[in-house]
Amino acid sequence: MSDEAQTPAAQPAEAQRAVAKPAGRHFRPARVAMDRGAAARQGSIAQRAFLAFGNRDAAVAFLNTHDDALGQRPIDAAVASADGLAAAERLLAERAGGNSRGPEMTPTMTGAAPPRNPV
Repeated sequence: MSDEAQTPAAQPAEAQRAVAKPAGRHFRPARVAMDRGAAARQGSIAQRAFLAFGNRDAAVAFLNTHDDALGQRPIDAAVASADGLAAAERLLAERAGGNSRGPEMTPTMTGAAPPRNPV
């Protein structure tokens, strides 16, 4: 009988130890980080969608639903390019009924301090 035909139980203990994987070690593929421009566009369209629709579920549904005019999901279009972001923003304005003014209109996003109430 050859060594290749032996079952793991029939192999010597030394050979089994050499083949066994160490406990707790798992293969983790290398992660590829999204480039900064794409991440900024993704954050921008996500924030605008949340502000336009007023709730998380509606914003997530808008961002993740395939649109025939865009040919893809709005989140994918926005991440792909600046033109895709502009197209997704136009679609958002149409779907939200023109209620998407964007984060640049809020005082805390522009760096300006919110108005204080006099005491």
